[in-house]
Amino acid sequence: MLKELHIQNFAIIEKLSLFFQSGLIIFTGETGAGKSIILDSLSAILGERMDTTVIRQGESKAIVEGLFELDAQTKSALRELLEPEGLWDDEDYLTLGREIRAEGRTIARVNGRMVNLGLQSEIGALLVDLHGQSEHLSLLKTRNHRILLDRYAHNKDLLEAYQAEYKRWQALNEKLRELNAIDNMASERIDILRYQIQEIESAKLQPGEDEELRSERTRLANVEALSSFSQQALIAIDEGSSESSAATDLIGQAAQCLHDLARIDASTQALAERAEEALSSLADIAYELRDYLEAIEYNPVRLDQVEERLNTLQILKKKYGGSIESVLAHLDKIKREIENIDTLDEQIKEVSEKINSVKLSLSEKALSLSKLRKSSAEKMQEAVSNELNALQMQKARFMVQIDFSPSDDGLLVDNLCLAFDQNGIDQIEFLIETNPGEGFKPLAKIASGGETSRLMLALKHVLAEADQTPTLVFDEIDSGIGGRVGMTVGKMLWQLGREHQVLCVTHLPQLAAFADQHYKASKHESAGRTLTNVHELDTAQRERELANMLGGETQSILQSAREILATVSEFTGTIHS
Repeated sequence: MLKELHIQNFAIIEKLSLFFQSGLIIFTGETGAGKSIILDSLSAILGERMDTTVIRQGESKAIVEGLFELDAQTKSALRELLEPEGLWDDEDYLTLGREIRAEGRTIARVNGRMVNLGLQSEIGALLVDLHGQSEHLSLLKTRNHRILLDRYAHNKDLLEAYQAEYKRWQALNEKLRELNAIDNMASERIDILRYQIQEIESAKLQPGEDEELRSERTRLANVEALSSFSQQALIAIDEGSSESSAATDLIGQAAQCLHDLARIDASTQALAERAEEALSSLADIAYELRDYLEAIEYNPVRLDQVEERLNTLQILKKKYGGSIESVLAHLDKIKREIENIDTLDEQIKEVSEKINSVKLSLSEKALSLSKLRKSSAEKMQEAVSNELNALQMQKARFMVQIDFSPSDDGLLVDNLCLAFDQNGIDQIEFLIETNPGEGFKPLAKIASGGETSRLMLALKHVLAEADQTPTLVFDEIDSGIGGRVGMTVGKMLWQLGREHQVLCVTHLPQLAAFADQHYKASKHESAGRTLTNVHELDTAQRERELANMLGGETQSILQSAREILATVSEFTGTIHS
């Protein structure tokens, strides 16, 4: 619900902060005092379009900020909108802001961060329904009518069962589309797959083969260098030259000297043994080096073969995955695909049979859902009509229209093939006839602001439990009605205030008497400028305000105001002191 509203330089409001409770909140005051301006400022943070005329004369910008306390019902829907945008800050509170600048720019903010107006409007629609001249009405949107009827019908379990079956139907349909797409190009696809299999299998790939070939290519391309380095190493280790002795000769001499030394000093025996080990290691190296040198062969034919094989592997890796392992994985995959294609007819038949079975189940559930909606629609129509009678709209008639559309591939329901979606076969819209003979029209076609507000009050009263919008705002709701009906409207609004927070602008004292919180708007002049003040009334101030609304502050009128408050107290169970 709305907890705080801060307004600055908006129309004739210079600076104003309002703090709201739950229940029914009433705004009163003389015509032009600024009551509706408060609602206009609320519209601004709900994402309504605003022009620069709302900026107080002589100021550069108007600013409105609202703090909302979130209830359990709206949290999940708001989180869905805000988390992807990085705007979900607090589980319990949310702020909306709007800045309208004189140069024409307007800035919308959610939790202090700039957003586009469309997102702010989506968020606002979840928090507030504003009924009056500047409509912000969920009930005027046809897509919400089915949701409200379903909530009124308490058919959540039945609808969820249908929707679960609908998801199964969607998944099976998607599978059938995939199979049919494969079937439509099966012949061409099989040719492609068989070519790929032949191409890969003929290459007889071995994991790690490319690394081994690259090493071999390096050796074949560097035969002269390998031979030269090997010979030089062999000369240095074992053969020697005219200029220098071989390493084995020198270490052999050193080993002999160390053995002689050890015969005199036994503590050097380990050194002699290590010299022998070094001599043995060098002899092994020389032996292996001779074998390596003999194996070195200039072989241009083999080099060409290696290059050609590496090129073949590179082509396959480029086409099928970047590595030999990926190429082999692709081979397994396309073999499985061919196996699937070979059994395609059988798969298509199996999925089609499942779809038919699920559609039969959907038909049964859709029919049950539709029957419950129809019976609930009749009850809703009667309930709303009774409310309209009480609101002095006796000639108005309300109707819940439930239609169907034929479809060749729809659900077979009562021997008719009907279009269906995730919510069933029913197309639901609320209609109203305000005067006999005019015919039923969509709710949005109602011209009178007062009629709209009263119709919305009737609907909201009937749908109090079904409607999840936390805050409801009514303007012009008392247009064209008298005191007795005003008392009825007050009762309805007060009852509605037990389920929602309700804000209402009124000129009727009988309605205002039901307030859980009562604000009065007044205006005065200061330094040649008109300013609006809004303040909350205590009990004594409320009596005087109701008396003024009745015609004056005489003792008799004040007594009438007390009597109205006493009557309301009896109804609401509160104590008026």
